[in-house]
Amino acid sequence: MNRFLDIRSYFQGVGFAFRAMQSRNFKLFFYGQIVSLIGTWVQNIALGWLVYRLTNSVFLLGLVGFAGQIPSLLITPFAGVYADRLNRHKVMIITQMCSMVLAFSLAILVFTDSIQVWQILFLATLNGVVLAVDTPFRHAFLLVMVGDKSLLQNAIALNSTLINSARFIGPTIGGIIIALMGEAWCFLLNGVSFMAVIGALLAMRVDPFHYIVKESSIFHDLKEGFRYSFSFVPIRYLLILVGITGFFGLPFQVFLPVYAKDILGGGAELLGFLTGSMGAGALVGAFYLASRKTIATIPRLIMITAIIFAVTLMGFAYSRAIPLSIILMFFMGLGMILAFAATNTLLQTIVDEDKRGRVVSLYGMSFMGITPLGSLLLGSLSHRWGVQSVLFVSGFFCLLAAFLYARRIPLIQKVVDSVVKIT
Repeated sequence: MNRFLDIRSYFQGVGFAFRAMQSRNFKLFFYGQIVSLIGTWVQNIALGWLVYRLTNSVFLLGLVGFAGQIPSLLITPFAGVYADRLNRHKVMIITQMCSMVLAFSLAILVFTDSIQVWQILFLATLNGVVLAVDTPFRHAFLLVMVGDKSLLQNAIALNSTLINSARFIGPTIGGIIIALMGEAWCFLLNGVSFMAVIGALLAMRVDPFHYIVKESSIFHDLKEGFRYSFSFVPIRYLLILVGITGFFGLPFQVFLPVYAKDILGGGAELLGFLTGSMGAGALVGAFYLASRKTIATIPRLIMITAIIFAVTLMGFAYSRAIPLSIILMFFMGLGMILAFAATNTLLQTIVDEDKRGRVVSLYGMSFMGITPLGSLLLGSLSHRWGVQSVLFVSGFFCLLAAFLYARRIPLIQKVVDSVVKIT
């Protein structure tokens, strides 16, 4: 009898972790996006491998990462303003279609053996522009999809879960496809995968959108979003933490082909295992976040996981053993996703609804827009000092950022506790 109750309790807990799936729209998005994101991660690993195969240049790896993400720094804040004005549903359909076209274009160039580095940089930049527009609309659209703010925290965590399920599955598939068939098939698969999320978005039933007419200018609304975000203490320090971590920590992903090929002596399959291990850790972290019932302890959780990410990054930098590297990648993924997804959860829970798009755009810019600057800098420094030394120092800066954030936890916790009492 006790065993039966334990099993029943376990499945109830699993069901609680997926409670946002009660929403038909979110369920459609979840299943469509998981297919699309697997394709995206298949393409990501193939793109890095293609660039390194063609150029054997660490700097160009960093430059491609820079080209793919720098548009977020320039465009995402303005996209956030429009995410508070325009129909988020329709804009997302358009951005997904644009990404699909870019993936097919890349596939054609590689299939015809006419691909050149400048074309990769150009397409990466265009894809970065699409992502810069899509990010604030997608984050702000979550509440529209679930239709119930009590499910928002779980929806954000499940969104992170599906992203990291794809991060776990996609690179492994990508590594195998590269080894057996070549990079072009990875890009083709990604293009086809976008049809799933586009179909899901088209099948959704959302309330009619009422265009928000504002007399204020775009720049006025942008300034208002910045002022609101950095005058509200929790948002300010959360954005600072993810900004520093995004600049120094997240560029490590650009250099994984170097570790797989030159430092660990493997090939595309090892690159897939490394990235897949990181995805597995991120998946565990995201599922853990989805099972939480309150945001009350999230400020301290962010600190702990930011430290885990920084310490494991420092360890991975000098690891030359494949098993140890795979284990460290698991904990890097765990720390990274918990820190960033928990930050997103906290931000979206406490933000004013009329400023949601602008705040989440700053969140996206804090790592998507800042990371390419870090990729460019670390790529340049790695050419002179070596990838391992540069990543170790980067991990150290991430650790300092976590400790600086830790000093502000009592102040942040006080504000969070007041929000919890109100809700």
